[in-house]
Amino acid sequence: MNRRAFITGVSGLTLSADEQAFIRETRPWGFILFKRNVQTPAQVSALVQELRNAAEFPDAPVLIDQEGGRVQRLGPPHWPVYPPGEIFSRLYDIDSALGLQAARLSARLIADDLLQLGITVDCLPLADVPVLGADAVIGNRAYGTNPMKVAAIARAVTDGLEQGGVLPVLKHIPGHGRATADTHFQLPTVDTSEAELEATDFAAFRPLADLPMAMTAHVVFSAIDAAHPATTSATMISRVIRGGIGFQGLLMSDDVSMNALAGTIADRTRAIIAAGCDIVLHCNGKLEEMRPVVAEAPMLSGEALARADRALAARKPPVGFDRSAARAELDGLINRLGSANA
Repeated sequence: MNRRAFITGVSGLTLSADEQAFIRETRPWGFILFKRNVQTPAQVSALVQELRNAAEFPDAPVLIDQEGGRVQRLGPPHWPVYPPGEIFSRLYDIDSALGLQAARLSARLIADDLLQLGITVDCLPLADVPVLGADAVIGNRAYGTNPMKVAAIARAVTDGLEQGGVLPVLKHIPGHGRATADTHFQLPTVDTSEAELEATDFAAFRPLADLPMAMTAHVVFSAIDAAHPATTSATMISRVIRGGIGFQGLLMSDDVSMNALAGTIADRTRAIIAAGCDIVLHCNGKLEEMRPVVAEAPMLSGEALARADRALAARKPPVGFDRSAARAELDGLINRLGSANA
């Protein structure tokens, strides 16, 4: 059964009758969960199953943003706290092998949490390279300011997720690190030269171009396309994301309802698909917004469908591991950072 080119959020802890009907009728490719959808492990597992049943799609990807630090939809008392990306960067500066191992362990533990709930996709890793003066929306989520270090840590995070049976989503391609505004609220413009972007921001993504999925940045890069953010820019997608970076996997937009994008929700959806994104992401769970997204989002077909199928096929069974030993090792590495700074 073919699926529509959108991923949708839902409003609460269970599906309403209207949501069930909407999902059955519209056949979204996947779903994304937020804190409003999370209460207990049993409740989340039931909601995940409810989503797949309504979609009549047993393998429907269910996504979540579970990075660690301040972006963690699952948290205490039922799930542990994980470190932000900055911790791996600081450990890497002491000993690169320690930083990579901590990043891998954290992601492997996160994957174990997710898979127990039936969640199969984590919107991680980040390859954003922040600069001085940028908005704090990325901040300590980043893996550093050197693109090669960022790429190395992002690869370790990817390895940890994949070893745990969870698919990664690379974000925010081709780079959110220079943005001087939070794209939830307004559209940032980056005026850096293309040559400098190639050497820094874009360079962090190139070693990760083989990942199965990526999420775009709602950021204007004026040296390449001054009129459109990357998400709705055919030039940015074809020349930079698909071309210079070389990413050939499934490309999804960041949230279509974020205020960085202009026009109605329908206008934005049309622009996202026309620019070359494969999938439109809609997060806030509001049915009145989902309906115009669906009206403009096509059924997956052609190369977009092939990329979607390849992404799902990339998920591997989890490799066995000792969870308590992994957590103890991660905590020991983080404690070593504290000792080094004492």
